[in-house]
Amino acid sequence: MKRFTEINNDSISGVAYKTITLKKAVIAYFSRYGNATIADLKTQLSLSTPKIIDVLNDLVELGLVKDYGKQESSGGRKPNVYGLAGEAGYFLGVDIKNDHIKFAVLDLQKNLVYFKDKVSYRASNTEKGLNELCDIILDFIKVSNLPKEKLLAVGISLFGRINQISGKSHNLFNFYNEPLDIILSQKLDMRVFIENDSRAMCYGEFARGVVTTEKDMLFLNIDYGLGVGIIINGSLYYGKSGFSGEFGHVPAFDNEVICRCGKKGCLETEVSGWALLNQFKQRIDKGSASILSDKYQQGNLEIDDILEAIYNDDVLAIELVAEMAGKLGRSIASLINIFNPELVVLGGKLTAAGENLLLPLKTALRKYSSSLVNNDTQIKITELNEQAGVWGACLLARNRVLEN
Repeated sequence: MKRFTEINNDSISGVAYKTITLKKAVIAYFSRYGNATIADLKTQLSLSTPKIIDVLNDLVELGLVKDYGKQESSGGRKPNVYGLAGEAGYFLGVDIKNDHIKFAVLDLQKNLVYFKDKVSYRASNTEKGLNELCDIILDFIKVSNLPKEKLLAVGISLFGRINQISGKSHNLFNFYNEPLDIILSQKLDMRVFIENDSRAMCYGEFARGVVTTEKDMLFLNIDYGLGVGIIINGSLYYGKSGFSGEFGHVPAFDNEVICRCGKKGCLETEVSGWALLNQFKQRIDKGSASILSDKYQQGNLEIDDILEAIYNDDVLAIELVAEMAGKLGRSIASLINIFNPELVVLGGKLTAAGENLLLPLKTALRKYSSSLVNNDTQIKITELNEQAGVWGACLLARNRVLEN
């Protein structure tokens, strides 16, 4: 997009370079803190009023900033409020699940302008699967009628080990020598950023969901796998290699179940969606009764079926979720003892079990964590539900473009 290309042109020297740097600083401020007055910008950016006015006028002329009119004031002249022009650019979020994709589009003001849920897609670590993904993304852009030249970046949330700094995926679509974000940028002809699904969900919930004033939080993504997103002092924590949050692969059980990572005894082998599905099948094979017995015999039993069975008072489904919740609560107790967070948010597919998951989990938390620590930790269910990942993908891509 020409207007943003001008702002991001670092090859200019001298006075022009300094002006561009100031424009970037103003855009970054609006992106991070929202609309502001000239006095706000002057104070926060340590610039003179004439310089702020010059920069704002240039950005208004470029169509990147708007004058939103007078601000309410308790006395004296009402100051004008400036902010990013929402329609000047958009960010596309893509949340890849095992069996579908979610899409969302945000404008520069973080308004949701388009959302599409559960587009059919079966994730596979093949070149065909990657090409199919790119075709689906391009088709979405076409049917959404968004001008491609105004799409400033695509944020893609996907499962597995992701290093968002290097742009590499070490699980899904890991068959190229080049980083995945570069491959996707080439195939889509757009700027692309990738992020681990648990961290994307964590940031989405932190920025737009159940979080109010908390700056330290843990987000548990309880889905087919089990991951955690970590927010410390308002920022995502990545760790040295960018792989923080592999909670599901903590060695927790002395069992002989081989985890998807190749090791035995991982937490995920007994606390995850795929573990729940396996345990359900094993219990039916041993003679347990369930309203899903026929469906299992037909070979098409899914996690969603078990979750629905809970609300139809299926005893086996209720028992297995409660057992899993107890084990999860014990493990979360360890996280609380280590991090002492203000907030723990539970998200992912299995939170659809509601109180059947939450009550036994809280019981285990009280049993295994220190009351001195857990008394200051709130436990909440996600507010964004299954939209958390696509929100996070959009917002993180927006941050990378506007704030960095």
